[in-house]
Amino acid sequence: MRIGLAFTLKPDGPLPAGAPDDLHEEFDSPATVRGLAEALRSHGHEVIELGDGVPLLNALIADPPDLVFNIAEGSGTSRNRESRVPAVCEMLGIRCTGSDALTLGLALDKDMARRIVADAGVAVPRGFAMPLPKAAYTGDFAEFPALLAIHGLELPVIAKPVCEGSSKGIRSKCLIERPDDLGPAIAELWANYRQAVLVEEFIAGEEVTVGLVGNDPTDVLGAMRVVPKTPTDRFVYSLEVKRNWEDMVSYECPPEMPYAVLRAIDEAALTSFHALGCRDLARIDFRIRDGIPYFIEANPLPGLNPITSDLVLISKALEIPYEELIGRIVVAAMGR
Repeated sequence: MRIGLAFTLKPDGPLPAGAPDDLHEEFDSPATVRGLAEALRSHGHEVIELGDGVPLLNALIADPPDLVFNIAEGSGTSRNRESRVPAVCEMLGIRCTGSDALTLGLALDKDMARRIVADAGVAVPRGFAMPLPKAAYTGDFAEFPALLAIHGLELPVIAKPVCEGSSKGIRSKCLIERPDDLGPAIAELWANYRQAVLVEEFIAGEEVTVGLVGNDPTDVLGAMRVVPKTPTDRFVYSLEVKRNWEDMVSYECPPEMPYAVLRAIDEAALTSFHALGCRDLARIDFRIRDGIPYFIEANPLPGLNPITSDLVLISKALEIPYEELIGRIVVAAMGR
């Protein structure tokens, strides 16, 4: 089978002036593209590297493949940027791995996703979104703490860009414990990421991510707990932690947690997967407080780096080789 590989490659060269240092954090490295292509070839497929944007469009129109294996994140700050490849494939009648355009847009918008998941009965942190102002914010930061009470929140809270992945914009300073820090933190996120900011109650508990593969039925591949090497009740799985994960955290798969809690996590993951309309694969993140899994975000376009991506780490912990994981995704997509 001819499989076209859609990906958004990290550009070479310096970042634009004034851009945050995580501007391209979600984009794929050549090592990821190479590893994924090799895994597909190990199953006997011919692989065509499509890239993203105009080159992808031209290639799909000129010589459409049998299937597009999509890991393209898209560029910019639009909540629809991850939706572009499946939308184009649907328009051209080309099969594509992963979720459709609606689900990718919905899941990328953390505020919209949390509403859908909450309606399905999964616990979510209390929170609210602060829309992006039309101009740079120059108002009085003193008014911001009053918003917490309006929305039934107390400190600490965590602030994050509403439509980003790969922990973009989530730094240790996004955990806000003092009223005076709330306004400046939100304003800085507005300035750096040009989008609304989600403010949520901080769930002091264990960080768990769940991998899922397949459609009918969807299988919970496994759950993995992220354990800080320095114990703290204020742990944030921030960008600083992810960039230095070997020194700062250990990964526990399966998590050493009570059976009832693990079952609740699996059920919450499956409910979230189906409520959002995910297909073929996803990774869903939770914080666990008092045995209850709180939905943090869904990743229907999870990273597939052969060494470092969480879904791959879960698979390896369960002795599922990378090539087998990729093969299962292709089978799931072709079976729809």
